[in-house]
Amino acid sequence: MTGGARRTTPASPGSDRVCDIGPVELTEPELEAWGRRIGENAEPPLVLALRGELGAGKSVLARAVARGAGVTSPMPSPTFNLLFSYSSPAGVTVHHLDLYRLENPADVWELGWAELGRAHEIVLVEWPERADSILPPDRWDVYLEHVEGRPDVRRVRAVRHGNAGDIPPPRS
Repeated sequence: MTGGARRTTPASPGSDRVCDIGPVELTEPELEAWGRRIGENAEPPLVLALRGELGAGKSVLARAVARGAGVTSPMPSPTFNLLFSYSSPAGVTVHHLDLYRLENPADVWELGWAELGRAHEIVLVEWPERADSILPPDRWDVYLEHVEGRPDVRRVRAVRHGNAGDIPPPRS
């Protein structure tokens, strides 16, 4: 890993809550390890909006978060079904959405959008840009970018919005 793992920026004056993480450069194994730690340490409800180009690592991170939360079942990409939900032995439900094929943001309501993000739920949204106007205000936006000349590395940055719960930094 290279780069700063955490930039401490108060979420509001007088607050000690961190609202930004990164940017930090991670290999795929490091990205997976971070995702597992997020899932292991998550205090639901937690919403992660995973942003990046095709192949940036959104699905890798989503699966790792779910594994960390205790999901053991196979996790196919939700690209064609748009939504898969998984239960963990710890009582956490993980919802994995891929909105890439979504043509109209209002179509998310048919997926049960209003019910997502309740207690004991982790919601992982790939391609959240397709529904930006209706994303929950309490969430983390996680940006994943390719690093020029380093195909095995991603530049990662996370931005807290509203009262989203804490997530661990990519490195301890």
